[in-house]
Amino acid sequence: MNVTTARDAAVAGARGLALALMALIGSITLFTLAVVSIALVPIGVGVFTTPYVLKAVRAHAGQRRLLAAQWSDVQIPARYRPFPRDMRKGITGQVERCTLMLKDPGTWRDMQWMLVDMTAGAIVTLLAPSLILDGIFGLLLFAGLWIPIVDAAGTYWYSFVPVSSWGTAGLAALLSLVWLTVAVRFNPLLVRSHFKLTRAVLAPGHDRELEQRIDRLTETRHDALDSSAAELRRIERDLHDGAQARLVAMGMNLGTIEALIEKDPAQAKELLARARTSSAEALTELRDLVRGIHPPVLAERGLGDAVKALALRLPVEIDVDVELDGRVDAPVESAAYFAVSEALTNTVKHSGADRIWIDVSYAGGSLRIAVTDDGRGGASIGAGSGLSGIERRLGTFDGVLAVSSPAGGPTMVTMEIPCELS
Repeated sequence: MNVTTARDAAVAGARGLALALMALIGSITLFTLAVVSIALVPIGVGVFTTPYVLKAVRAHAGQRRLLAAQWSDVQIPARYRPFPRDMRKGITGQVERCTLMLKDPGTWRDMQWMLVDMTAGAIVTLLAPSLILDGIFGLLLFAGLWIPIVDAAGTYWYSFVPVSSWGTAGLAALLSLVWLTVAVRFNPLLVRSHFKLTRAVLAPGHDRELEQRIDRLTETRHDALDSSAAELRRIERDLHDGAQARLVAMGMNLGTIEALIEKDPAQAKELLARARTSSAEALTELRDLVRGIHPPVLAERGLGDAVKALALRLPVEIDVDVELDGRVDAPVESAAYFAVSEALTNTVKHSGADRIWIDVSYAGGSLRIAVTDDGRGGASIGAGSGLSGIERRLGTFDGVLAVSSPAGGPTMVTMEIPCELS
């Protein structure tokens, strides 16, 4: 037994105790509140309490998902139906929110999980600290603790060993070494088993996951169509108000020049200079417009160099690390580029960061981009925020967005898009 293994067993025991307390206190409390609140829905009271209770239940389940990923590298997806963006206010909105949450299969998976968590889940995690504590207690018996115990209450049964003398205390010590050995070998597995049990209940089934993915893709497709229509209107407006207006003015100037070329050459020369200036400005506006649709550097040199070029134009120190062995499809590349651009714009505008780190990599069949800053934190995905726009853009390609932004920072925005490298 080396020091690292023993430390891992002790850490797993402490984590097991923490998980057991979460199960026996948190899950039991929230399950009871949820059942009572749902039971009060028919008389109207539960309509107002249930959404808040279920929100707490989801936060409780979300915390367990986070611990599963951090402590045992067990990924548990969260699948809840999104609320419509045009959710009504007041009592009508509260009734609608309650109804939507009760119809969500994710709500009932959470309820089932809390039942399992407070029973089988708690038992599994309690084994980890119990093995360590029982082993230590057996060694203490051999150190002389058996004497006052036996004097006060007679023979003490340590597991299946009756302790009443130094000899039997020695047998208890040998048994305690067995418990400690088992703890060293199995404590991390016990914690991991708890999280796998959690995943088995919380994670949606394959059919349900496919159904939810179809719903999500349908919604993001509608968002993409709306965004495309809005983008086309913006391009049309920019062309009409910008380059087109300049070209019309330039044409009128050329007509005037044609009339004045012989009568007043000096004024014709001045108008030619204005026409040249207007043509240069129109060309600049057209280039900016094209760059906004699809940057030339992205088409010519790929996502990595396009992100580096984007970073150079911002007034913040930015480190870009790119590890790509090929290129992704052009639509995915474009979506990733504009998602990074939007994330950087939000960071520069709102975070007050002095430095930003961008990591672009490909692993496990997904393009992964992480944008990290040392700003004030507090970012979240919500209606009207730039992050929600990024989420919709990525959702068109079945991508996901994750944001970690505690108050005080740092903030990490992680984007993943399933794709193939060429």
